[in-house]
Amino acid sequence: MEEANVLEAKDGTISVASAFAGHQEAVKDRDHKFLTKAVEEAYKGVDCGDGGPFGAVVVRNDEVVVSCHNMVLKNTDPTAHAEVTAVREACKKLNQIELADCEIYASCEPCPMCFGAIHLSRIKRLVYGAKAEAAIAIGFDDFIADALRGTGFYQKANLEIKRADGNGAFIAEQVFEKTKEKFRMY
Repeated sequence: MEEANVLEAKDGTISVASAFAGHQEAVKDRDHKFLTKAVEEAYKGVDCGDGGPFGAVVVRNDEVVVSCHNMVLKNTDPTAHAEVTAVREACKKLNQIELADCEIYASCEPCPMCFGAIHLSRIKRLVYGAKAEAAIAIGFDDFIADALRGTGFYQKANLEIKRADGNGAFIAEQVFEKTKEKFRMY
């Protein structure tokens, strides 16, 4: 059996390193392989006019489950980002709503919506290539997180963000209490 070394960093984080000398190199090569496929999807999406330069690949047991690109223009759907499309297609293909035994490779750092989809699907690992700033530099922006952090106003779309007052908030919260026995996911 292979020996593992437990390492504690100065910041208190703990990691386990395999005694197998080539383990990290093998992971790096594997990540490169699947990330390259995500980047190829990004080019494919742009070349065929489906959407922006974003690609994503969902992998399970070292096999590609789905390989998708941004479909915003083709589907006339602002939520059809590569990662969301990949999560949707992988769930359909595997006939399950949790992808806990899967990984996702994204050509670019996911926007908040895509990160939310990745999180909700319970994907176990995310590897991305480009930083969000690379997309922002050519005109793509997702400053939703900034709006939710405290400005209360989403500048690009002139969208006011406000929680309902009084009875509206109360009746919306009741739906959870009234349905909790009928709808249990976990």
